[in-house]
Amino acid sequence: MEFDRYTVTMLRLRADAPVMDETEAGELQDRHLAHGADLQDRGIILARGPFTDQDDPQFRGFSIWSVDQAAAREHAAADPAVLAGRLAVTVMTWMMPAGNLQFSKVRVPRSRAEV
Repeated sequence: MEFDRYTVTMLRLRADAPVMDETEAGELQDRHLAHGADLQDRGIILARGPFTDQDDPQFRGFSIWSVDQAAAREHAAADPAVLAGRLAVTVMTWMMPAGNLQFSKVRVPRSRAEV
């Protein structure tokens, strides 16, 4: 059996994340969303989104990348929420039977106002 391999990242809230007021956190979230949208528009990220209704609220989001682990790690490290110390990134390879997933280019939110 053949397998497709994708680089994936999981974002999690850091235990030592800086405390921010609602305005600061909102502005950071907008910059985070815009960064991810730019990468997705360029085809570097194939799909991404937040987690909801999970057992551990520290897990915040998941992305599937079209690039290798080193490139994904570099782009993820440039995320404003990572740079601000709010989120940490885990990078890994995800495998599944070949052809199991297909990705379409879709419009993605660039800010909280578009969510």
